Amino acid sequence: MAAAAAVGTAVALAGPLQPAHAAPAASEAAPAQAAAWAAGTRAYLVITAPGDTTAARSAVTANGGTVFASYDAIGVIVAHSASASFAPAMRAVSGVEQVGATRTSDVPADAYNPKLPANPAQSPTTLTESNRWDMTQIKADQAWTVTTGSASVKVGVLDTGVDDQHQDIAPNFNAADSVSCAYGKADTRAGAWRDIDTHGTHVAGTIAAARNGKGVIGVAPGVKISSVRIAEQPSGLFFAENTICGFVWAGDHGFKVTNNSFYTDPWQFNCPDDADQAAIIEGVRRAQAYAENKGSLQVAAAGNSNYDLANKTTDSESPNDSTPVTRTITNDCVDIPTELPGVVTVAAMGRGNVKASYSNFGNGVIDVAAPGGDGAYGVYSTLPGGKYGNKNGTSMASPHVAGVAALLASVNPAYTPADIRARLDSQATDTACPSDSRCTGTTADNGFFGEGQVDALKAVGGSTPPTGTFFENTADVAIADNATAESPITVSGVTGNAPATLKVGVDIQHTYRGDLVVSLVAPDGTVYLLEDFADNDGTDNVSKTYSVNASSEVANGTWKLRVRDTATQDTGRINAWNLTF
Repeated sequence: MAAAAAVGTAVALAGPLQPAHAAPAASEAAPAQAAAWAAGTRAYLVITAPGDTTAARSAVTANGGTVFASYDAIGVIVAHSASASFAPAMRAVSGVEQVGATRTSDVPADAYNPKLPANPAQSPTTLTESNRWDMTQIKADQAWTVTTGSASVKVGVLDTGVDDQHQDIAPNFNAADSVSCAYGKADTRAGAWRDIDTHGTHVAGTIAAARNGKGVIGVAPGVKISSVRIAEQPSGLFFAENTICGFVWAGDHGFKVTNNSFYTDPWQFNCPDDADQAAIIEGVRRAQAYAENKGSLQVAAAGNSNYDLANKTTDSESPNDSTPVTRTITNDCVDIPTELPGVVTVAAMGRGNVKASYSNFGNGVIDVAAPGGDGAYGVYSTLPGGKYGNKNGTSMASPHVAGVAALLASVNPAYTPADIRARLDSQATDTACPSDSRCTGTTADNGFFGEGQVDALKAVGGSTPPTGTFFENTADVAIADNATAESPITVSGVTGNAPATLKVGVDIQHTYRGDLVVSLVAPDGTVYLLEDFADNDGTDNVSKTYSVNASSEVANGTWKLRVRDTATQDTGRINAWNLTF
């Protein structure tokens, strides 16, 4: 999925410059054996039984290769060799199940001494947050009255990297669990996760740009973002070993959701009747299953070739790391990771209930749809260096779904990946096929939109959109130890008294909410207790909507959210709150 990137406006018609891929667990990534890079060095996946890979690793060395990384839990070894006989020799080794080259080009020299991506200078913005068509289309703005997401939910962005210094990303960035998986093993150096393009930063902003009064707001602005860079320098490609590394890392580091706006290079489709591609399918499949078994749901872009994934016939774009050829394929050939079992496959929509012109489709393949932009209506999000811009693509649709999944995980902490998948499907808004013979299926489930367009409000339990006049204060107010903080909202233009079901939306960032007593103060000074949290409630943050019978109060005037901290050590802030009359 390639994306053009320019400051201000950028168009991504299939994914990133080369979208992201995954990262491995540091504990399982074996250092490369003492070997300098040499021209002709290729990368291979050696597949063996999960568990102890000692014998297979010894065979790699004995047959002219080096072990670059090893993932014992899934029985996958990343090997390098410049020998043309390496793969045939390894396939004859007892206990080795599959061996396959992951590319048709040499491993870059950068793999042996990776350069850190640039840390761009930041430009402050004068942009203020406003409703955007993509967020209102999936009712994310209405979902925020229920929850903005929990800081305990970690979302992995497997992509070109993320600019962690960006003013809209820094508040939610999780550096401790960020990494580079480029070349197939974890590089945990500070900054290795940064963006080598613009694609990953754009994706990250759509998922969780902070609700801080400037720039843009992500679908789940209260969750944490981790960057797993899987794109290599200088190609920008996402090879299988990188994806494997990313999924293993996601599983081992507790990512509840990952976003995957890419396909695994160099093959647009991997076919099981080719030994190399069969190994790629199996290696990535095992890594995805490992992550899911650890509690991580993978969400992936369907692709931007306007291609029917349910009726595959030809592939003329592969391999994209050397010279593409046109080849005949069947439905046995798969786009990975998006067509792997358990992965949520996302198609793109334009503004309104329309398929984006470029979006791949396929009855029985597409799970759900979301805004990806098309033509004049792009998805506006973050770009490196504190900047913002538009992109179009299924790469932009997928993070909307990842954001909704993160909201689901926030309000349902016990949900498994299967639970979140089912809820994404059941809450989606049925979208009928247009007058287009390529779209087959029913209104409830078809090839263009799958189960329908995701609905963030329904996903988090909202039944009907908030009605009435809406007021909000997004200014931060510090909450100190053993102190009381207040944030005002001045209400005007509302006739008569407040309703018996006054909605009070609260977004408090605090590291131990058991310290807190939260109240609403009416203009006449009457105090309405919203919640006095149990002293032993060690959960972070408060993101809830309360209903208050304020029918005895005159609506107009200054209302206050009062937050009292009753202990020491943990502090926080009132991030935002709102009233709906």
